[in-house]
Amino acid sequence: MEQILQTTYLWLKAGHIIFVIFWMAGLFMLPRYFVYHQESEPGSAEEARWVDREAKLRKIILTPSIVMVWVFGVALASAMGFWSEPWLHAKLLFVLALSAYHGWLVSYAKKLAKGERAMSGKALRMLNEVPGLVAVVVVILVVVKPF
Repeated sequence: MEQILQTTYLWLKAGHIIFVIFWMAGLFMLPRYFVYHQESEPGSAEEARWVDREAKLRKIILTPSIVMVWVFGVALASAMGFWSEPWLHAKLLFVLALSAYHGWLVSYAKKLAKGERAMSGKALRMLNEVPGLVAVVVVILVVVKPF
């Protein structure tokens, strides 16, 4: 039984890490796409290409990845009985915040597609740092388990 749990744990952990990498890549790319999108001429063919690229990134990478991150993460925490661990509670708080950030990016992409350019390129460049900062905190919580 212990061998099955250990094997399952390793596969769940591998799946979780793989989809976290995909999700993070998408979260780094989408705000950068927004910068280029906003720098394009409104109504131009280039702007239309950015709308298409953003939609594909969301549909092909971001949405499937966030779903699988949560599926593997919940399965991993359940299989290992981590639900009572304080470090997991802190990690979940940051992952929920990153999930909300993801949702905000999706809503901003839809606004951009309609021609609404509410943020500056500088602000979007700053937002591009959010996933990296969250990743640092989450990795420390999972590896070091400071509490």
